[in-house]
Amino acid sequence: MNLQNAQSIANKVKAMLEPHCDRIEIAGSIRREKPEVKDIEIVAIPKPYDTGLFESGIASVINQWQKVKGELPCKYTQRILPEGIKVDIFFARPENWGLILAIRTGSADYSHYVLARAWTSRRMHSKEGILHLGHTPLVVKEEKDLFEICGIAWKEPKHRELTLKQIDEIKREDQRRRYQ
Repeated sequence: MNLQNAQSIANKVKAMLEPHCDRIEIAGSIRREKPEVKDIEIVAIPKPYDTGLFESGIASVINQWQKVKGELPCKYTQRILPEGIKVDIFFARPENWGLILAIRTGSADYSHYVLARAWTSRRMHSKEGILHLGHTPLVVKEEKDLFEICGIAWKEPKHRELTLKQIDEIKREDQRRRYQ
């Protein structure tokens, strides 16, 4: 679907979920302003909610949509909206918001070859949505915090795309480092 249609649907989804969230943003290719969009990605910090017989909060909205993956409560769920479009909802906490939003904004290649490569070069790793230095969890409240922790310059979401040439250059650089 084109970006304008995707933004319209994503904004409706965000508006439905927002009263049940401490924080919520549209992520993925919509946030990167790609002309063509396959699905909708949302990152949210939900307010406390109940599931089951006494369902409340964000669950009362999300569970209206056909489930593909992820039974609430969870870190991720995929649903089908009435319009027939997939929506991926990633749940974060205040201490990992910046990490989750950056990764889920993507692109996947940018998250892998730029962000993850940068944090691993600094002896950090991501485990279950939390960035760690050794065994110490790191707080990443904002995306800009992640870029700073990784020692890389901030890039607006629309500039977080890599060309095949850039990916090949990164892979060649990694190979050179391995053989030095």
